[in-house]
Amino acid sequence: MTDRYVVIGNPVAHSQSPRIHALFAAATAQDMAYATLPAPLDGFAATVRDFVAGGGRGANVTVPFKEEAFRIATRLSDRAQAAGAVNTLTFSGNGILGDNTDGAGLVRDLKSNLGTDISGKRVLLLGAGGAARGVILPLLGERPSQLLIANRTADKALALARDFDGCEGCGLEALDGRPFDLIINATSAGLTGGVSPRLTFRYAPDALAYDMIYGRETDFLRQATAAGARTADGLGMLVEQAAEAFLVWRGIRPETAPVLAELRGA
Repeated sequence: MTDRYVVIGNPVAHSQSPRIHALFAAATAQDMAYATLPAPLDGFAATVRDFVAGGGRGANVTVPFKEEAFRIATRLSDRAQAAGAVNTLTFSGNGILGDNTDGAGLVRDLKSNLGTDISGKRVLLLGAGGAARGVILPLLGERPSQLLIANRTADKALALARDFDGCEGCGLEALDGRPFDLIINATSAGLTGGVSPRLTFRYAPDALAYDMIYGRETDFLRQATAAGARTADGLGMLVEQAAEAFLVWRGIRPETAPVLAELRGA
């Protein structure tokens, strides 16, 4: 019997996840089906219950349900606990396992696809919301020389930094003139085509500016290009976090390079 998986969100019809997992399944000869599953804004838990009752094996979770997925999980991985959010659910007789593969996907994209070694680098993480929280622990695991969280509201950045050993928080005004090797935009400005604030930090030689948003040139990336920095969007992170979820579910890590190349080509 074909194992069933879904991605749950609102909206979710635009998701690339079914295509990605179909390519993974074909490449690894896994008997599984993967589809989108929209949930009402007030009906996430009921949607999950119905899917599990129908034999569902696992689900990816996207906006705006990652925090609610964290709350309905009966067990949490260490990285989900640190993130305070869940993007991967596994259903079994032992309950619901909640995991978060976003940070692992980001780190793998940076290292394997973009050739960026995080160890010893000065890393600036822009934003203090859920997207930022989900990647801090994996980034710290790579032993950067500095991980600074900066946010429009300094108090939010400071509060987030206090939850993790080895990083600092500040407001955007405190970045003036400071050099960074890796700048990661975890804000949502690019989703709506918004304008990023004009930041006054310095790009170190060969610095990489990385936006978690994919499929468009954001204002953040345009600013970085104008400053002479290398740039990358979040499509690789999307593919790599999906591969990590596939590993959690199927025990096999699929090759990601062919999938990423196909998505880039499209």
